[in-house]
Amino acid sequence: MKDIVIDLMDYEAGLLSSDDSLDLFATLIRSGMAWTLQGSYGHTAQTLIDRGLIDKEGDITPLVLEVDWL
Repeated sequence: MKDIVIDLMDYEAGLLSSDDSLDLFATLIRSGMAWTLQGSYGHTAQTLIDRGLIDKEGDITPLVLEVDWL
């Protein structure tokens, strides 16, 4: 849990790379936390799912290699 909190703080501060942000959101989706945190996290998670970058189970899809998502 400590790593997720640190990653969330780094994300909020704009310190995560695109890859690290994607990993964070994959973890948040897998754990279900994306839907319990403030609205912007759920919205971003759903956007990543809708764009096909992360699936509903929280796995990063191969499409992410082809798209600059940020």
